[in-house]
Amino acid sequence: MTIPACRLCGAPRPDAPGAAAVAGWVSDRDERGREGWFCPDCARRHVRDIESKLDVEWW
Repeated sequence: MTIPACRLCGAPRPDAPGAAAVAGWVSDRDERGREGWFCPDCARRHVRDIESKLDVEWW
């Protein structure tokens, strides 16, 4: 099993159980239906892009 990482910067998502370990991570589905993740830093940096559902290629 691979540990999910941020789609933009590649930071690994924490493997620890519990909501506090993954707080701030954002789940996303691309245009092909694949699930991806954004770390808290990238999610904050691109919050408007995420909310407007722009493709990652536009960022």
